[in-house]
Amino acid sequence: MTASLSRVPCTVVTGFLGAGKTTLIRNLLENAKGKRLALIVNEFGDVGVDGDILRSCGIESCPEENIVELANGCICCTVADDFVPALDQILARSPKVDHIIIETSGLALPKPLVQAFQWPTVKGRVTVDGVVAVVDGAALADGQVATDMDALAEQRAADDSLDHDDPVEEVFDDQVACADLIILSKNDLIDAAGVARANAALDHARPGVKVVPSANGKVDASLLLGLGLAVEDDIENRKTHHDDELDHEHDDFDSFVVEIPAIANPDELAARVAAAAEKENVLRVKGFVQVAGKPMRLLLQGVGPRVNHYYDRAWTADDDRRSRLVIIGLKGLNRPAIEKILVG
Repeated sequence: MTASLSRVPCTVVTGFLGAGKTTLIRNLLENAKGKRLALIVNEFGDVGVDGDILRSCGIESCPEENIVELANGCICCTVADDFVPALDQILARSPKVDHIIIETSGLALPKPLVQAFQWPTVKGRVTVDGVVAVVDGAALADGQVATDMDALAEQRAADDSLDHDDPVEEVFDDQVACADLIILSKNDLIDAAGVARANAALDHARPGVKVVPSANGKVDASLLLGLGLAVEDDIENRKTHHDDELDHEHDDFDSFVVEIPAIANPDELAARVAAAAEKENVLRVKGFVQVAGKPMRLLLQGVGPRVNHYYDRAWTADDDRRSRLVIIGLKGLNRPAIEKILVG
């Protein structure tokens, strides 16, 4: 027990594409109640959108130097090359960090990540305080795990060892099955009957796991931090679809970056992103865009045909002002067709 008390607790925040992980974490950083936090963002793709959003917040509890991005693949696949150096960097900070938050890629399976905490160079210094899964309440109320599932119904998992028709559903199932706490996001967008349907879709969660409704990422930090579960010591009790697999890969997904010229009208770009989602089975789009004549940086995020955009801050002299969008979808995305829709 004494050894565990000396280790820095880590909270793993997992969740499907666009479920609201970044919004939840930003709210958590802003309401840390005196804790000094650090953040590891495990990006999927070459543009560090989530990390840049959080880094630009200027939050005292988690200064910029306490935010580390890992963009070379899932943490569990790059423990020695990426995860251990990131921990070294964070744990060397002064003043000392009280708690580390790890935001996984939207496609990540949490169990292999937690197993990485059993590495000898990791286990003695940090412990998994708890796994928090963020799920899209509005999508679940509509009988889906994400916003746009029609395109996915026509495709099947490439891995014959998996018995689900849709790999995205398996990712979702595994995230829920591994969770110690489930955040039902976008609760303000669904009525009581919708909440009931969403909760029913989470019936494969482990016994005793609570579902906490949330709107705009607002959840009390005391519910998320300080669970003290040492999940890495209990990981074998969390049964997932991938327990019999030796390797953890994302062969069912494609991800690439599209660079576009500066735009004149954000709404027109949002319409093109929605069209790409509908016509080419794009699951997720996110990135920063330069708008001609505007000193502000445009942040654009799309989940299926649902696209949001806003100016998050002014461009700085150090910024790369290229407009770049990360595109994520199932294997076989038609990159030329998507680029034609987005670039014109």
